[in-house]
Amino acid sequence: MFFALLPAPLTSGPQDQPDVSAVLSAYTQQGDPALYEEYYSSLKRFIESVLDCHRAELSQLFYPLFVHMYLELVYNQHENKAKSFFDKFHGDQECYYEDDLRILASLTKKEHMKGNETMLDFRTSKFVLRISRDSYQLLKRHLQERQNNQIWSIVQEHLYIDIFDGMPRSKQQIDAMVGSLSGEARREANKVKVFFGLLKEPEIEVPLDDEDEEGENEEGKPKKKKPKKDSIGSKSKKQDPNAPPQNRIPLPELKDSDKLDKIMIMKESAKRVRLGPELLPSICFYTFLNAYQGLTAVDITDDSSMIAGGYSDSTVRVWSLTPKKLRSVKSTADLNLIDKESDDVLERIMDERTASENKVLFGHSGPVYATSFSPDRNYLLSSSEDGTVRLWSLQTFTCLVAYKGHNYPVWDAQFSPYGYYFVSGGHDRVARLWATDHYQPLRIFAGHLADVISTRFHPNSNYVATGSTDRTVRLWDVLNGNCVRIFTGHKGPIHTLTFTPNGKFLASGSTDSRVLLWDIGHGLMVGELKGHTNTIYALKFSRDGEILASGSMDNTVCLWDAVKTFEDLETDDFTSATGHINLHENCQELLLGTYLTKSTPVIHLHFTRRNLLLAAGAYSPQ
Repeated sequence: MFFALLPAPLTSGPQDQPDVSAVLSAYTQQGDPALYEEYYSSLKRFIESVLDCHRAELSQLFYPLFVHMYLELVYNQHENKAKSFFDKFHGDQECYYEDDLRILASLTKKEHMKGNETMLDFRTSKFVLRISRDSYQLLKRHLQERQNNQIWSIVQEHLYIDIFDGMPRSKQQIDAMVGSLSGEARREANKVKVFFGLLKEPEIEVPLDDEDEEGENEEGKPKKKKPKKDSIGSKSKKQDPNAPPQNRIPLPELKDSDKLDKIMIMKESAKRVRLGPELLPSICFYTFLNAYQGLTAVDITDDSSMIAGGYSDSTVRVWSLTPKKLRSVKSTADLNLIDKESDDVLERIMDERTASENKVLFGHSGPVYATSFSPDRNYLLSSSEDGTVRLWSLQTFTCLVAYKGHNYPVWDAQFSPYGYYFVSGGHDRVARLWATDHYQPLRIFAGHLADVISTRFHPNSNYVATGSTDRTVRLWDVLNGNCVRIFTGHKGPIHTLTFTPNGKFLASGSTDSRVLLWDIGHGLMVGELKGHTNTIYALKFSRDGEILASGSMDNTVCLWDAVKTFEDLETDDFTSATGHINLHENCQELLLGTYLTKSTPVIHLHFTRRNLLLAAGAYSPQ
């Protein structure tokens, strides 16, 4: 192969979880169980009596304290007291903790706690609260004066209070950032430098004879193209100051076919429509009719020539989106008869007898949850409930490899924009980085507290973003496997992620019907888009990053003004230091249009090289 394996060791996976009994034993008998309700009530009365500016911040304590006090009562077998405590105070918690409280309500006996993952997560990861120094001093003084040792010991043992200097945050600012399983991200978690710039494009000369052929009778055509090539050449000579070193991670060398493809991309981008609020894209919708096998995943090739669907009956189906039919390579015996030197050898090796509009790929033994085409269109990845990721050849339409590393369902898999590498995420709470020619993963990204359900490579391929049911988005460094960003703010599992073409921003969509936007360099939330009424399953920026398209289970595609969203950002040092964010008051101003399907949830979006928007989903009869 063209380079050696990456040199860092694998990080630990969930198999290193602490021993359950050791974790639970931290809930030793402390304090009088009869007083728990009084402890909590007195804290509640105190927080409700302080000034408004402190109240919003201190109210963050209610949820983690409620959970720990309840679990402590259950662990120490005060079941009736625990039930009474739960019934009395669970209604005070924020609505976005509803699902967690439902699980908590089912833990009524010490035995229930033994194998419960949610409980373990809560115990082992300190819940993070971000509070101003003034609010923290108020709390500390109150608890010490009251000799409320029970609550103070929980605060010290189970919570991590991230104290900042400056004005307390408003309720709106706090609400935007909280909601994950483990509270907010610690500020130092987002301080590591991230190389979010793009790698320098290789310089490729656009051959003139190609252009002459294309514009046979149009004399103006080659002349128009020539300066375009120059501008592309000059742009690629400048190195982006925020880009990683070119050789930071080994990337595959360009093959001749890749170079031809790059030339095609340059020509196509010359004809690209420049989108904006005044010029919205046309949307072409591919509806999968009669998809009784249950369509679960869709992907479209970069050149928009093929579409693949993953189904819950364990099949993968591939269609051609052009008049050109899908053909397999001839048998070995027939290939030996071909003249290898002929100009059209690539045409001759294809077997016309196998031509058809679609192909079905059999191999998985459970529902297929993700499909992803390689950039060169030679391969297709699929991931499944059967715990494997499969690599299919699009020359022979057969399975080449089944990668076995996840022990549970694999919810997502995605190719790197440079090919060769791919990332997968699953129910085992980790994401894995693979190379197509290695059976074992090269990296294991461990840190999420629940299933990893969405994965996405950064455009420079040096980072991977993951979204999880723990309601956080994390950014991982491919070089060493470290987590370099943790983004909190979603109130539900994160089903889709997409980067802006320039690599500076990330958008995430969730079951909470919101799209959140993140500044990768500063590690901050910079936008919140509300317009959908159901889970968002698809997000995509246009090729020049001017428009963000979002697709949802509410059967709509929304278009958002990405330029306006990102242009007024005030990411000064103070904002970065405290995490105070001021989101657009009215996100309806950013919504450029909503397009409704008859009854088709949108599960995939794709912008063609000329900025036509393709959407896909399976029609669901009411």
